[in-house]
Amino acid sequence: MLIKSLEQKTRLALMTVLTTVAGCVLICGFTVWRCVSLVNEERQQIYVLDGDIPFLAERAKLESNFIMEAKAHIQLFHQYFFNLPPDNDYIKWTVGKAMYMADGTALKQKQALDENGFYSDIISSSAVCTIICDSIQFDEHTRRFNYFGTQIIKRRTRDLKRSMLTTGSVENVPRTQNNPHGLMITNWRTLENKDLDY
Repeated sequence: MLIKSLEQKTRLALMTVLTTVAGCVLICGFTVWRCVSLVNEERQQIYVLDGDIPFLAERAKLESNFIMEAKAHIQLFHQYFFNLPPDNDYIKWTVGKAMYMADGTALKQKQALDENGFYSDIISSSAVCTIICDSIQFDEHTRRFNYFGTQIIKRRTRDLKRSMLTTGSVENVPRTQNNPHGLMITNWRTLENKDLDY
């Protein structure tokens, strides 16, 4: 009876030790896993210092802002291309800025406008061209867009108001100082540019 009791006590002690060791291994494993995940979460956060006060700034993934960036790029391109004062140097500069944001299709349109005397007409008549963005339709999957705008040409004699509809696609390119969104407009063309009545 003493031997049986001793054997049961030894087995109970062994089970207690094994249960304690297994529990400690589980707790340590969970602690290590949680610490690693917390460190990875902290690495995803960026702190910006304002003097001695840190502010949390979260990283944004490109995909989450892509539609907004694409629309901003399309709008900025159209502003550079169509907002024109009667100043030859400024026209060259602003249209040159637009050329960084689009492929050769924009250059072809610029050359066609130049050959038709559009830019020289603006300078000679002291006209001011502005474009107002009405809306931009952008398909995230095909990356195609339609830009709807109103072009206003103010001359000394009379003002013209035109509806503008252009279309094209957007592709990713490396970001540069002249192309801060890192996007390129391709296959760009004007579908409609007709006079409107006031």
